[in-house]
Amino acid sequence: MAERVIPLVDRRTAARAAHVPEQDIAATGLLADRLGRPLHDLRISVTDRCNFRCSYCMPKEVFDKDYSYLPHSALLTFEEITRLARLFVAHGVQKLRLTGGEPLLRKNVEILVEQLAALRTPAGEPLDLTLTTNGSLLARKAKALKAAGLKRVTVSLDGLDDAVFRRMNDVDFPVHEVLAGIDAAREAGLGPIKVNMVVKRGTNEHEILPMARHFRGSDIVLRFIEYMDVGATNGWRMEEVMPSAEVIRLLQSEFPLVPLSPSAPGETAERWGYADGRGEIGVISSVTQAFCRDCNRARLSTEGQVYLCLFASQGHDLRALLRGGASDAQIASAIAHIWHGREDRYSELRASMPPEAQSGRRRVEMSYIGG
Repeated sequence: MAERVIPLVDRRTAARAAHVPEQDIAATGLLADRLGRPLHDLRISVTDRCNFRCSYCMPKEVFDKDYSYLPHSALLTFEEITRLARLFVAHGVQKLRLTGGEPLLRKNVEILVEQLAALRTPAGEPLDLTLTTNGSLLARKAKALKAAGLKRVTVSLDGLDDAVFRRMNDVDFPVHEVLAGIDAAREAGLGPIKVNMVVKRGTNEHEILPMARHFRGSDIVLRFIEYMDVGATNGWRMEEVMPSAEVIRLLQSEFPLVPLSPSAPGETAERWGYADGRGEIGVISSVTQAFCRDCNRARLSTEGQVYLCLFASQGHDLRALLRGGASDAQIASAIAHIWHGREDRYSELRASMPPEAQSGRRRVEMSYIGG
């Protein structure tokens, strides 16, 4: 039987916080890490399961029928997730993104959306509540998600050619059903919609221009993502990375582009607009153009571990505090300790690492903490 890859977890921070007297704790307040980066976004994984087997995330040879997923008892309940999210918001988080695995596989996820949508910033403002999905269940879920309070969605789509798409998701799922999900999300008002395409050289780079042609002139923002060395199971090789600069050159061979300013601090995508005004595209270049210095995101795994980087090798346990009777003030203190100690900048350091150091690092899988 295949075994689940269990990430290393740092319980020391949580244990220390559990023994701090409440009167000595500042339970709220904006945070900055060791590089001065604020905490602004929280990505929440609600399941480690997915119905796709994309090679860059959950390759079928590893995540097979015998793979051992987390038991339901290990997952944070919706109430636990909402409690943690509220404490993160008190520390400055303004954006929540639900991820997976495939988040729409989590039963009754609309209930969680409704609970999170009720949260407010200290200034009383609603949060930017979003969800990333592979789109396979979106057509049947879009209206309920919008009614529950979800603002918008990001859909992963790695090509329009049905044969290419079926080969990449490796479960023979047809592309037209994802496109139907995108249409349903637009009709439900879950916008602006973003579509993410992971570009893997030798696999789907010939889909770049067809994707641009399809979404150009719509209200959908298409983003091209460099194939990343996340986790330890996707067989990543640098020669399969198509640099974003090359993607832009290819697009400009057909569509004149103009650079656009970032829409928010810490934005991962470099924005480009079509010169004729018919929309925009973005490129996410974490391999060739690291953006670590502006990274303002924390990731909460489905079993309550906080990760400070997509390429992290260890997390920090908050579930132990939740289920151990810790107060809100104690958990808030743990969050502050964790973020204050953050100095992660893997993508920035990658180029200076010897190959053996890169391949030898134990990293958490993307399917465990989301993208």
